[in-house]
Amino acid sequence: MNRFRLQNGFTLLETLMVVALVGIIGTIAIPQLSNSIRYFRLSGDARSVSNAVALAKMRAASKFVKTRLYVSTVSGWHRVETADTANPPNWTTEGGVTYTTTNTTFSWGSVLTPPPSTQATIGHAAPCKNNAGADIAGTACIVFNSRGVPIAPDAPGTTYSPTSNSAIYLTDGSDVYAVTVAATGMIKLWQTLPTSTPQWNRQ
Repeated sequence: MNRFRLQNGFTLLETLMVVALVGIIGTIAIPQLSNSIRYFRLSGDARSVSNAVALAKMRAASKFVKTRLYVSTVSGWHRVETADTANPPNWTTEGGVTYTTTNTTFSWGSVLTPPPSTQATIGHAAPCKNNAGADIAGTACIVFNSRGVPIAPDAPGTTYSPTSNSAIYLTDGSDVYAVTVAATGMIKLWQTLPTSTPQWNRQ
């Protein structure tokens, strides 16, 4: 009876083949994973802005006060603010500040045309105004009146007529998202590639 049992294992060639196969699969999978992460970051930022717009609209209608989504297009964050009854109003921040993720900026990149049946010319909503009624550089504001209808940012003596020019754009250089608000108050989320003749798709 043989006292030593034969020990089976992998040869060096078999091990090298497995390592090579893992390397090939990793080479294929890593770019796809990176693209997926990039997509989820940008789409998450766009949906965050869309949800914040909806929150501002609901807050305006529930509290019967003017409410706005304040976007810092330079610093990359947004927040909801409510106003008092002064003219121009004094704005108070509600909740915290939400920042965009890495590589996402408030911009429409090389896209030259807004989503269909929205703005006449592509661009962010008008700049926010401070408590003195002056424009704040590097900002964009979507303002709702006490009935949840989008209006132009407040200025002394304005009539607060409904506007369809309320839009915020985000891009990471690969895709462009737009959050638009019609004069009726309907909020829409759009996506396209950064081309001069975009094919906007409703999300």
